[in-house]
Amino acid sequence: MKFVFKAKNKEGEIKEGTIEASNNETAAAVLQKNGLFPIKITEEAKADQLTKTILKYYDRVTEKELVVFFRQLAILIEARVPIVASLMAVSEQNTNKYFIKVLQEIINDIDDGVPLSDAMAQHNDVFSPLAINIIKAGETSGNLKKSVDYVADNIEKNYVLASRIKGALLYPCIVLVVFFLVGFITISFILPKLTDIIKTMGATIPWYTQIVIAVGDFMRVYWWAVAIIIAGCVGGILYYIKTPDGKKEWDQIKIKMPIVGTLFRGVYIARFAENLGVLLTGGIPIIRALTIVSTVINNSVYEAVILRTAEQVKIGGNMSDVLQKSSLFPPVVAHMVKIGEESGQIDAVLKHISKFYDQETEMSTKNLSALIEPVLMIIIGIAVGFMSVAILLPIYDVASQIK
Repeated sequence: MKFVFKAKNKEGEIKEGTIEASNNETAAAVLQKNGLFPIKITEEAKADQLTKTILKYYDRVTEKELVVFFRQLAILIEARVPIVASLMAVSEQNTNKYFIKVLQEIINDIDDGVPLSDAMAQHNDVFSPLAINIIKAGETSGNLKKSVDYVADNIEKNYVLASRIKGALLYPCIVLVVFFLVGFITISFILPKLTDIIKTMGATIPWYTQIVIAVGDFMRVYWWAVAIIIAGCVGGILYYIKTPDGKKEWDQIKIKMPIVGTLFRGVYIARFAENLGVLLTGGIPIIRALTIVSTVINNSVYEAVILRTAEQVKIGGNMSDVLQKSSLFPPVVAHMVKIGEESGQIDAVLKHISKFYDQETEMSTKNLSALIEPVLMIIIGIAVGFMSVAILLPIYDVASQIK
């Protein structure tokens, strides 16, 4: 919940702003921790929360916008512009209304003495745990500009990886959707008219043509019911995928699918190595870094393996021991991680792994269309061929009898 507060700092100045907490007592404790003495704490108005919720879904902050934000922030920090002034300057150039509102709340929090990382943590729907922890490490080490650059590079690489998959799968998905739409329209409205002609000919109708006629007659009357059922099934599947159990099953399916499964696995390994390397370079302890990476890997199967790795390291073990036992990570990854652990250069090794799998996914996405296109053509060809034979063959039979 959001609370509006009015408080005094140690110098007696009045500070006002908003803070996120579970209740009034927690909000007061957070304020006191940051050197503020609460005067008044009230829950944020429902109307403001509703407006923000609407903006959140209407103007969702994209990874591209985050990359631009952190790049601009890094430049301003390097120019020694104060953090509040930097955030205000970036906010003025932004066009995303929800992001502008978030930045304004961060500015208010910083004005009230809250560190940038803590202010960002109150907006975890926009900023990932990885970004928040790297910024916190930069604040601790006094090198905020370098940490902001790390975050921008990391988000950009993750964005590129995700874009490659979307780009590679976009063409096959469009072809399949168009094929099914055209097929549905043909079977529902065009096929019945053709089968009526076949019925009036009085020719001997083969069994497969009888099936086509039966399907056409059914679709002519009940096409709307079939459309509702298809829409309901698609909607149900999409809804189930968003549930915890559905997401786990979908994550399993993605990495086991033929052709694209290898691509997904490469992306997850590259994301694991890239994010972990950035966190370790930023000074985050390895157990904390592994826990953070598990939350941003975006696959529950890999998340479980990474969390097991964190538990192994916590009791004095090595990452490589868990990775060697997992079929999700190729042996070469486990061996390289082991070399990094033994040499004390695990962050450098992770960067090499990330670079290698980044190149692998780039090659895979370039070849994906070439691999999927023949399969699509075969499926479409079989469907069109069956329809042609089932409809045209009886017509040819009648034509031959007339001769």
